[in-house]
Amino acid sequence: MFKRFEMMIAWRYLRARRSEGGISVMTWISLIGIALAVFALIATLAVRSGFRHEFVGTIVGANPHVSVHSYGEALPNGQLTRTMAEYEAVTARLSDLPGVVSAMPVIEGQVMATANGRNAGVQVIGVTLDDLRNVELVAQPEESSGSLDAFESGIALGAVLARELGVAAGDRVRLISPDGIKGPMGTSPRIKVYDIAYVFRVGRYDIDRIRVYMPFEEAQIYFNRAGVADQVHVVTDDPEAVDTLAPGIAAAAGDDTYQFTWKDNAGAFLRALKMEDNIMFVILSILVLIATLNITSGLVMLVKNKGRDIGILRTMGLTEGTILRVFFLCGASIGVIGTAIGVVLGCLFALYIDPIFSFVNYVAGGGVWDPSVRYISALPARLELGDVLSAVILSLTLSFVVTIFPARRAARMNPVEALRYE
Repeated sequence: MFKRFEMMIAWRYLRARRSEGGISVMTWISLIGIALAVFALIATLAVRSGFRHEFVGTIVGANPHVSVHSYGEALPNGQLTRTMAEYEAVTARLSDLPGVVSAMPVIEGQVMATANGRNAGVQVIGVTLDDLRNVELVAQPEESSGSLDAFESGIALGAVLARELGVAAGDRVRLISPDGIKGPMGTSPRIKVYDIAYVFRVGRYDIDRIRVYMPFEEAQIYFNRAGVADQVHVVTDDPEAVDTLAPGIAAAAGDDTYQFTWKDNAGAFLRALKMEDNIMFVILSILVLIATLNITSGLVMLVKNKGRDIGILRTMGLTEGTILRVFFLCGASIGVIGTAIGVVLGCLFALYIDPIFSFVNYVAGGGVWDPSVRYISALPARLELGDVLSAVILSLTLSFVVTIFPARRAARMNPVEALRYE
């Protein structure tokens, strides 16, 4: 597409000093601007992808992909119970479905935990030891203490909750449930002390702050759920495709049940992330556009300074197309080189974000990242090919487009006018 002498002329113009009619300063400004814009775009896209990956990972790693509930039945006293009496049969049918890794009956309840004069509201989940091992981020957490094998003789709780209560593995904690023992004087709170067998940190603040796991049979006794379960949790092999499995899960669970997926429960967060993604991409695309406009200003100056050269080249027989390609190469080369530098910087930032963030946190004196606000315990970054390609395509497209105007202006320059005063 481009002849060798055209590339040679374009390269000479780019290297020419300002005293020779070149635009070396503007060239460097344009190149650095494009590189920084592409770097910012790739870094932002990498952090965005990392946020979603980590956020989804903590959801599906410590929560069910699908939770199956019962519509319940009316008791003789008029109360409505939503427990599942045939939970074992439902669990067996769900476990046999293709795409389902495991199904587990659970008991859920909200109680108060107290220790060392401190109180905290907690979410208690009753589950068997074998099923708890299938909860990925609890069985293989970021940090842990105690032993998961001792779970059947105690309870497991999140690390943030343990810190707030001032307890650790091997200590004891008191759980208080308002829905306790029923007697002639009414219902009295149920108070029971449990040994802490296991402390885990999954990396998501709202889970580490309130989550408590209790042995399934003990939870049935504690919450007055003898012979029943509250719901069945389902774990699939592909959480992103959970919607395609929903009809099969509904059919296997039965007509008297309904279900929630992890996307239903986290829909607001996912929509907020998607909206933020789109807004950030648009904003940073404008920055790339501004950076590429420097190419236009630089080429306009170059065309003005090289007017005599253009006139001489035209009189030597060069066509308008040749002149256009020469100056197009000047602008496109700046865009290509700047984009390449930006891609390298952006990829390095995504790959080495942990030491970079540690340095920033050290310089700022710590406390830059508050997991209680952002839910995730570290700044994530995930380098994806699609994000890099979108940044490259955007930058190169804008660089080529903004180059066309000054290149066409140079090509249409009248050689007689260019050499009139020479």
